[in-house]
Amino acid sequence: MRYTGPKVRLSRRAGTPLTRKAVSYFEKRPYPPGEHGRRVRRNSSDFAVRQSEKQKVRWYYDLTEKQLLRIYENSKKRSGRTGEEMLAELELRLATVVMRAGLAASIYAARQFINHGHITVDGKKVDIPSYQVKPGQIIGVREKSRQMVPFVEAAEGVHADDKIAGFLAVSHKDLRIAVTDRPKREQIPVPFDEQLVVEFYAR
Repeated sequence: MRYTGPKVRLSRRAGTPLTRKAVSYFEKRPYPPGEHGRRVRRNSSDFAVRQSEKQKVRWYYDLTEKQLLRIYENSKKRSGRTGEEMLAELELRLATVVMRAGLAASIYAARQFINHGHITVDGKKVDIPSYQVKPGQIIGVREKSRQMVPFVEAAEGVHADDKIAGFLAVSHKDLRIAVTDRPKREQIPVPFDEQLVVEFYAR
C-alpha cells in the first residue's frame, strides 16, 4: 500500500529528508514523529538497517511494496550491478523524470500531473506515473495545461535543482525534457544505500 499521510512525517521516520520541503522541517525536528519520538531507540540489527533502507527507497519514489519488489526482480535480470540497475529503472519512471527535471515540486506532484493527463511523451498523453521512459524520448506538458500555475512556475525554474541530472536535457522555458542516456550511479543524488536494499531482498 502506498503511504498517503503527511510527507514530512515520512522523512522523520526515515531519519533523512526525502523531499525538498522536508529539509527545513527535518532540521528543526531531526527525530522520529510522535509523542515519544525523542526517546525512541532505533533497532540497529542488520535486518532492521536493511529494512529501513528499503523503506526509504519506497517513500522517496512513492512506491508500493509490490512495485519495488518487481523493480528489484527486473534489475537482477540485467547485466549490470543489481543496485545500480534498480536505481536507473526508478529514475526512468515518468514521475521521477518529471520531478527530477524540475517540472514538479515533488514526486507526489509529478504523479498527480501525470494522472490528470498534463504530461506527454513524444507528443502523446501518458497518464501512467510508472511508465518507463527510454533514452531518446521527449517529455513535455500538454499545450492546454501550460497556463496552469504549477507549470508557469516550472517554466521559470522555480522547482529545479541547482544542477539538472546529467542524463536529462531540460528546457524549462519550453517545458521540455529529453532523456539523453540511461542514468549512471554518480548522476543519481539519493539519500540511501541501494546495496542494502539488494541485500534485504536477497536474504
